[in-house]
Amino acid sequence: MFARRIAVIGTGYVGLTTGACLASLGHTVVCADVDADKVERLRDGKVDILEPRLDDLVAEGQAAGRLSFVVGAANALTGPAGAAEVVFLCVPTPMGVGGVADLNAVQAVVEEVRDQLAPGCVVVNKSTVPVGTAQRIHELLAREDVTVVSNPEFLREGSAVHDFLNPDRIVVGCDTQDAAEKVAALYSRLGAPTVLTDAASAEMVKYAANCFLAMKLSYVNALAELCERLGADIGDVTEGIGYDHRIGQAFLTPGPGWGGSCLPKDTHAMLQVADSADFEFRLLRATIETNNRQRQRMVDKVRLAVTGSRTGSLSRVRIGMLGLTFKAGTDDLRDSPALAVAALLRQAGAELIAYDPAVPSNSAAPELAGVTVVDEPAMVAKDVEALVLLTEWPEFRSLDWSELAGAVRQRIVIDTRSLLDPDVLRRAGFAVHSLGRN
Repeated sequence: MFARRIAVIGTGYVGLTTGACLASLGHTVVCADVDADKVERLRDGKVDILEPRLDDLVAEGQAAGRLSFVVGAANALTGPAGAAEVVFLCVPTPMGVGGVADLNAVQAVVEEVRDQLAPGCVVVNKSTVPVGTAQRIHELLAREDVTVVSNPEFLREGSAVHDFLNPDRIVVGCDTQDAAEKVAALYSRLGAPTVLTDAASAEMVKYAANCFLAMKLSYVNALAELCERLGADIGDVTEGIGYDHRIGQAFLTPGPGWGGSCLPKDTHAMLQVADSADFEFRLLRATIETNNRQRQRMVDKVRLAVTGSRTGSLSRVRIGMLGLTFKAGTDDLRDSPALAVAALLRQAGAELIAYDPAVPSNSAAPELAGVTVVDEPAMVAKDVEALVLLTEWPEFRSLDWSELAGAVRQRIVIDTRSLLDPDVLRRAGFAVHSLGRN
């Protein structure tokens, strides 16, 4: 493998994972961020992101002299090994007004580095962006000696390092074959299937994949509701269809709705892309609407379980929440379905107390406004009318449910993740309400 000199702009989930993993593959990587304090912590080996193995890779990369951190994108272009041959853009592209992707960070970085890129450099867009962004970046650079490549990431929070080093596929898009092959070669040690295509198609792959997963999740959530009405068991149904290799077992677990940093913004961005092409993407629009409805359905399940009526009042009803992050294995609260359900419960007048193993009680996250966070699971049960499990942390399975039963006012559990063993809870005296089962 030919080792390259690489600059990575942005040290979030994608950027830091990309930089650390590329360094582990033998490349020399300089990572840049605008946050000077964060850069200093990274230099000290302190990784703020809860991501298995990431802190080890950062430490190993620095110890080997292949990974370093600087403040400012321009400062990453020339490292101890010389000028960067490949520059990865890993900056945020959040949901903007109307659901369109906000490309301000991408544009700002391009404007900062365009006059300092080495001749023959390849700029790789790793951020999730609408179709046509590679062409837009090329125009902003105004450098005929610099090539722009689309190389979308497929990293799941909580398993980002594993996903990077064990990819299902590598997708590289560029109208210039040599540049595409140069980027693909960075991953040659991984032995993954590689799709070489044009930039627009590579950009579409990322959105197409995430929107399909969102549709699959919305489908199984709707199916779970139908199972409840017909007396079927969603677990048996999904097992039965999951063995079909055309469908597969993944993303067939019902829950309180999908969320996180990717699916919400990518589905809305895809709708904007479709609208701009004068295409009414009804299936995707229904996927989003189904997801929004699912969160309200969780509140309705709580209301019925606690009051015995679908129209009963939750005013001043104390509810205990197990889980706040959008998924287990991460401390990310962005677009968490647990917090979306919490917001609806607060609107209904409920008083909320919550525990999450990745969220400390002193957290100042604005998303937690109106939720009292505690440091022990036993504390979340004190005097509550119901316990609602909203994030699938494995440790919730082994809680002392007999102890919790002695602390609650009503022995009610609403398990929105189908995580818990109903028999264990029933032996502790709890009434169990889950999705897709009666």
